[in-house]
This record gives sequence, structure tokens and C-alpha cells, in this order.
Amino acid sequence: MILRFFDLESGSIEIDNQDVFMVTQDSLRRNIAIIPQDFILFHRTVIENIRYGNLNATDEEVFAAAKKACCDEFISLLPEGYDTLVGERGTKLSGGQRQRIAIARAILKNSKLIILDEATSQLDSLTEETIQNSMNQLMEHKTTIVIAHRLSTLLHMDRILVFERGKIVEDGTHDELVAQNGLYKSMWDAQVGGFLPESDKEGWDE
Repeated sequence: MILRFFDLESGSIEIDNQDVFMVTQDSLRRNIAIIPQDFILFHRTVIENIRYGNLNATDEEVFAAAKKACCDEFISLLPEGYDTLVGERGTKLSGGQRQRIAIARAILKNSKLIILDEATSQLDSLTEETIQNSMNQLMEHKTTIVIAHRLSTLLHMDRILVFERGKIVEDGTHDELVAQNGLYKSMWDAQVGGFLPESDKEGWDE
């Protein structure tokens, strides 16, 4: 709804006191970067897919964004490097590789508002930790909305909303929510222990 793919039935969404339905879709989407959980690439080269975040970017700017997103190493191993075709919907790359391309595209776009929808869900823990520093730089001085089940991505958020069955049940920073000893704390303890039970995972988000 923020990106106006769906119309509101009631209420409003405002960014800097501007109703998103009072501006053009083009200007709205030009100023928002989104990294979805299931990221789809175009059947073009790697460099073209990253440059889609900023069509005026130079090759050097694309390479710099790729390095920040930890793409450079796996791209260098592809048959034609940055000029390798990724296949229809990016089928020649793994889910984690596609996700890193998405992060590189968002870094290159450098929007003031960022939406991360399970943006690191397909990355292993070591790669996520490496990328997290770049993600922190990407989010600095920007409004960022993060949807995540992996709670380690939320540690430094200014505000965390915990949803259960479509309703907000907890609200606060990481430290405040842990101190409340509620749903968030139980999820945090489970993940720190190395697992997140599927029965507990259903029906809740941050």
C-alpha cells in the first residue's frame, strides 16, 4: 500500500505529511527502495540488474555497490563476470545471490525511504553478519521499515512492533522488549538458542 500497488479502503498513509495517494506513482516509487524476500531479476546481465537501481550510475559506482553488498566475490566467479546473463527471473543464481544483488541495487539507489522485507532471509549467518555493516550504512539517516523473523536484524532499530495474529502486541526497542519478558523475549531466547519453532513463528512479525 505504501508503494500504491493496492488502494486503501480507509485511513491514509503519509510520508513527511504528504498523503501518498496525492502524489504520482512515479515520484513515490522513485524515492523508495525495497528489498523483498522473493527478489526477481530481469533476464539481463548482472551489471544491468544492479544498475536498475540508478540508471545513470557509472560502472565504478555499480562495482562499489556490489562490493558493499558482498556480491563482488561470487560475480567474479561467474563465466562472464558482471556481463553474465542471470537467466529468466534470475534462475542462474541462488536465492542468496539474488538477494545480494537486490541489496546492491538498493545501495546504488540511495533512497531516503527503505523497505526491507525479510531482506536477509536467504543468507547464511556469516554472510548476513558481513553484509550487516553495509546495511547499517545504507539505513543511516534514512527512514527504514524492516519486516523480519530473524531478530538479529532488528537489534539497532529505533522502534520494534511485534504483531500476533494481525495485531500489535508489543512496542519498543530491543532492550525494552526483552525486559518486558513477553512474546518478543521468548522469540529472542529461542533464536539465541539456535532455533525458532515453526509453531511459534506462524502469525507474528516485527
